[in-house]
Amino acid sequence: MISIRIQDIEHIREAAREFINQIGDRRVFAFYGKMGAGKTTFVKAICEELGVEDVITSPTFAIINEYSTNVQRSTFNVQRIFHFDFYRIKKLEEVYDMGYEDYFYSGVLCFIEWPELIEDILPEDAVRVSIEEQADGSRRVFTE
Repeated sequence: MISIRIQDIEHIREAAREFINQIGDRRVFAFYGKMGAGKTTFVKAICEELGVEDVITSPTFAIINEYSTNVQRSTFNVQRIFHFDFYRIKKLEEVYDMGYEDYFYSGVLCFIEWPELIEDILPEDAVRVSIEEQADGSRRVFTE
């Protein structure tokens, strides 16, 4: 179980490092949270901590962004990251047409925003990560 508190934006990179240290051999992460909760910002921080040098943006219109990195960690080798945003998906058939299985089952790190819209096809072992804004403005990142 993952539980991380992000006090403010200045501390997001250390929270991203803590998240990376806890992912183990898991590869597919579904990020849940309200609009503005910080899903994209947190995924961006994770990607930066994993050595992505490309401009990291929300793939809202493209649906998927692919990032390259050459980070080698003791637990895994990260060469590519797939970042999805399914906010604009209208029908599950759109996800079938994009060949989602080639991504989700590739062994490459996958970070998925708005997974509620594709819940039926998420891999069984996908890690469901929630991000909630707290009353004091901090964020709580957790799995159950």
